[in-house]
Amino acid sequence: MPIRYLAIELYRLTQKVEELERRLAALGSAPTPERGPLEIELMQARKERDHLRSVLEAKKDKPIV
Repeated sequence: MPIRYLAIELYRLTQKVEELERRLAALGSAPTPERGPLEIELMQARKERDHLRSVLEAKKDKPIV
């Protein structure tokens, strides 16, 4: 997978995580029916983002010292 594609997908996932965090913050701390599915979606998006970030880091060229 090209690094450019990975970077674009990482950006998209980062934006999705931020949006989900904002939506959860807007709900407040009170338990609501929407909170559970939103937390699950956020957890999955974070996991995907973190995995993609590690894949991208592994693909980067290491500097020669």
